[in-house]
Amino acid sequence: MTYKKGQVHFHAAASEEAQEALTILTSQYGQCGPDEALVIVALGGDGTMLEALHKFHQTGKPIYGMNRGSVGFMMNPFRTDKFLERLAHAQSVTLHPLRMRALTKDGTCIDAIAFNEVSLLRQERHAAKISISVDDIERLPELVCDGILVSTPAGSTAYNLSAHGPILPLSANVLALTPISAFRPRRWKGALLPSHVSIRFDITDPQARPVSATADSTEVRDVARVEIRESKTLSVTLMFNPDHNLEERILKEQFLP
Repeated sequence: MTYKKGQVHFHAAASEEAQEALTILTSQYGQCGPDEALVIVALGGDGTMLEALHKFHQTGKPIYGMNRGSVGFMMNPFRTDKFLERLAHAQSVTLHPLRMRALTKDGTCIDAIAFNEVSLLRQERHAAKISISVDDIERLPELVCDGILVSTPAGSTAYNLSAHGPILPLSANVLALTPISAFRPRRWKGALLPSHVSIRFDITDPQARPVSATADSTEVRDVARVEIRESKTLSVTLMFNPDHNLEERILKEQFLP
């Protein structure tokens, strides 16, 4: 696809570096609304990309990121020259988010989506006690821990990796189930699950051992049950330079010392 000036919507972080990039790019290539744009361009770091995914995925427009932040694993390098040509030659990858349904101890039901991960964390000094079911079959009656997370392949190099979870290739069609500071069972390192399964966490005694659930940046406090599955109806397209392909970058991460 070819792109022209005025067919791009730029979305920038609030940082000085990102705002400076926004000024330069909009002066050279114009700015239009997200609904009229052919592509969304996110300027910032991985947090800005995650924000753009949540804000614009319903438009159906592809998202191309340029790094004006600190990490930028999901971003392309920042360059202003031949920008439209790079967009035209970019490679695409489709991501499916996780759907989270959290039931709080007072009976409130809250839905959210996550492109990186859904994480459960203890809210107070007491360790969380969580049972784990997969497709309505209880697989672990009780995990005593600081928390647990379910990660998509795209999010596997983020919080999941910090919690010693596995890096997942984008084409693997699996989810990572990773404990956070597990106390019992001590040697349980988590699991790899097919992406089509339904995962349920039941909180043991949510009154005495409160737990929160977070889908990317949406936090729900005092949960009693959390259900997670990959969405097959929601998707977003990310664009990368051929020499900065996300699949290749994730593969390289597995061989870093």
